[in-house]
Amino acid sequence: MPNPTLSTDPLVSVVIPTRFRPDFVCKAVESALQQTYRNVEVLVVIDGPDPDTETALRSISDPRLRVLALSENVGGSEARNIGAREGKGQWVAFLDDDDIWLPTKIAKQKTAWETSGHLNPIVFSSVIGRSPSEDFLWPRRFPRKNEPVADYLFCRKGGSYGDTCLQTSTIFAARQLLLDVPFLRGLKKHQDWDWLIHVAHHPGVGIVVIEEPLAIFHIGGQRPSVGRSADWEHSLEWAIANRKLMSGKAFSFFIAVECVPRASRSAASLGSFWRLFCEFSFRGTPTPASFFLFLVFWLVPQDKRQKAGRVLHRWKQKLSRANRNQAEFAKS
Repeated sequence: MPNPTLSTDPLVSVVIPTRFRPDFVCKAVESALQQTYRNVEVLVVIDGPDPDTETALRSISDPRLRVLALSENVGGSEARNIGAREGKGQWVAFLDDDDIWLPTKIAKQKTAWETSGHLNPIVFSSVIGRSPSEDFLWPRRFPRKNEPVADYLFCRKGGSYGDTCLQTSTIFAARQLLLDVPFLRGLKKHQDWDWLIHVAHHPGVGIVVIEEPLAIFHIGGQRPSVGRSADWEHSLEWAIANRKLMSGKAFSFFIAVECVPRASRSAASLGSFWRLFCEFSFRGTPTPASFFLFLVFWLVPQDKRQKAGRVLHRWKQKLSRANRNQAEFAKS
């Protein structure tokens, strides 16, 4: 295999923030080092003292791996910023420590970046959402031409995460863009959405999504996600603070599909739901679809919603297989 340090291809800096997950991060690193596009450097930013992770990473003997062990915990946003600042590549690609890439991800994203036609493209891809029981192909819908990023992210047809998806582990962008528009340090959650709705207003930025899945995004069965916690008040405060960066329609959808489910999981008071409804109605621009989702997430228990979602997913899979079989039969 040719020595990657002798390659004339532009360098890609892969940034992987991590803490307390040595087994997961080693798999993520290996998937980055095994890319068909060889000229990568992999920067693992250990977010605070973590001897076990440092020890585990020493078992990977590849000169393209660099480990940045921070003396204190700075949070995921700043860990990504540090990786981008320390990187030497023309581009930066982020990878969460519990996700993995498929081998052609960087090669295909680099081509898409170079041919996008945007001054400052940000390239994403579809992902395989992998749970302990089954796989999902996300997103189910891709951004429409000139669709605002916040509208795409939050105005979901069915209210579930996989309807729309710009997953952090598939971000591929120019390093200079990450330096010009860094992640917001200290943000408790919604870090990726916060960056996206801010960077979308940066001159020349355009969103490109490769429809082929190029990463495996692990869901469930691992440590709890801060982003999916029941702290609805923090989510509401974040939305209000960023109201000017999203349409009224997107704001109302965010309340319905993000704040209301969290309030339901935390058994919030009736007064809390009244507050959410007022924000939804008067600060946003409700639609029949967002009003329906507000009621569903408030009144229908989570287990029943999830059961209905699984049934619908299996039904769609059967329908898709039947259509493929019918098409193959017609060809034969």
